Amino acid sequence: MNSSDERRLGQWESTSWWDFTRADGASEEYRRTCVVGNTRTVVAARAEVCSTHTVGGFLEAFGYGFLGLGEVQAADRVLNAPTSTAWIDPWVAHLGSLGVRTELGWAVERLTVAGGSVTGAVLCGPLGQREELTADHYVCALPVDRIGALLERGLAAADPELKSVTELRTDWMVGIQFYLTEPVPVVRGHVQYLDSPWALTSISQAQFWDRDFRATYGDGTVADCLSVDISDWDTPGIRYGKPARECTRAEVAAEVWAQLCDGLNGPGRPTLHRGLLHSWHLDPAVRGLDGPGPAVNDEPLLINTTGSWAARPAAATAAPNLFMAGDHARCPVNLATMEGANQSARLAVNALLAAAGDGAAPAEVHELHRPAELRRLKEVDAELFRQGRAHILDGPAPWEEAGRGA
Repeated sequence: MNSSDERRLGQWESTSWWDFTRADGASEEYRRTCVVGNTRTVVAARAEVCSTHTVGGFLEAFGYGFLGLGEVQAADRVLNAPTSTAWIDPWVAHLGSLGVRTELGWAVERLTVAGGSVTGAVLCGPLGQREELTADHYVCALPVDRIGALLERGLAAADPELKSVTELRTDWMVGIQFYLTEPVPVVRGHVQYLDSPWALTSISQAQFWDRDFRATYGDGTVADCLSVDISDWDTPGIRYGKPARECTRAEVAAEVWAQLCDGLNGPGRPTLHRGLLHSWHLDPAVRGLDGPGPAVNDEPLLINTTGSWAARPAAATAAPNLFMAGDHARCPVNLATMEGANQSARLAVNALLAAAGDGAAPAEVHELHRPAELRRLKEVDAELFRQGRAHILDGPAPWEEAGRGA
């Protein structure tokens, strides 16, 4: 919280969260709670490789949010209905009212470039038909794992620096929903299962939705949806002794249920039991679990590894009419989240307006909270960093001191 921007990018960006927290030599409980629990279960990132610039930044933002600083509402917020109902469908309808035509099932095969600008995009339709789209401006909002295929098909010709996106890494964070016959709110918020080998998090959704769940969804017997994220697909589980990517879909569901029960059920306190389970649904983006394998994920998540900031694209590119947006693009929300995608889109809009010479008011880009009380400490740290000196609070961990004394 006291680190200057210069140190965040100049030191913490290249320092892993594992090293920053002095995890080597620390207790297993400290590692599980303060090191791994803050990365694996929240953003599916490994503390050993994830950037302190990223992890420290989002923990700082959460901290300020929970204190009511810089946030109008609570820090941990969810939608009041299913995502499509509360957000996607109304947004698509709004865009349609403005004249936007949404075409599904099309893929970008290549960009045509001339004179340093993009002159067209060749598209392939759901029936195999091809069409070249021409426009004044182009926004590339592809997921980071799909950009690489476009680099040798025009994207790199538009801006050679975009080749750095191939250095960005992804991992799996996959959702599974359990539909229950009775409400099981657990807590009014998210649950982190710090002891779960598959790094689970969950939220009971019915308590937040402004409609009668049983009367609105399913066959009338379902009263709640326990929505779970699986963030570790490489560690053996407690029921089958296999990592998630080696299980069948049914085994994944049974293993996750077992880990949820292990985390929630205490002596004489069965929060979950088989009688509650109506059915389950595992994200179809994961394919190959039931053979022939290996398992693949069509929607992997960007992981902010050390040094990755430099490889992430900015909103404006070398091509004056090409702009980048997505949670992998640089923005104040330095994390692969819906908020990060939103802020990157605002930056892309502003870059497009500037390139077009449009005088419309720019979209508001929301910077993270910066307490005025810490301004002077950050100025001192900026000077220390320029001198090549450590942060004023940067010292050995207590267990390192104890070891040195011994």
